[in-house]
Amino acid sequence: MTKREAATIFNKKKCMAGTPVGELELVEDGKGICSLSFGASSENGDVPEEETELLLEAKRQLLEYFAGERKQFELPLSLHGTEFQMRDWEALLAIPYGETRSYGEIAAAIGCPKGSRAVGMANRSNPVAIIVPCHRVIGADGSLTGYAGKNKALDIKAYLLKLEGVKL
Repeated sequence: MTKREAATIFNKKKCMAGTPVGELELVEDGKGICSLSFGASSENGDVPEEETELLLEAKRQLLEYFAGERKQFELPLSLHGTEFQMRDWEALLAIPYGETRSYGEIAAAIGCPKGSRAVGMANRSNPVAIIVPCHRVIGADGSLTGYAGKNKALDIKAYLLKLEGVKL
């Protein structure tokens, strides 16, 4: 079976959304949003492009967020990860707009007080950055650290935090 056939079987569809931080690739799998990538992802290369109702709604909500009109996303998500990753991503969803938490605070909140590095790795694996706001997690000293698994993406993290009114 080809990747395209597998993507079709799993009902995946994708579309692009132009935003102030560049093109975002959104993917849904029939159950919810399952991926948000900065630029086209090679991982989703065989997923058919189609602006489904859910993808159009996700684009609308993202544009509202970037316009300062939306503080929380109301989208069904289809996330797959380890038990630890799922707990981490749930904790990220609980961080209010315009606020930050340290990696240590997230680790403590999910019952792993010495797991700051593990939280960082789980954040790096977050498949729907921005919607699941890993950009709201900063170093214990208030410093910005890796975002979207790439140091060069720190500018995006800073942009998102400033958009939300966080003083850097």
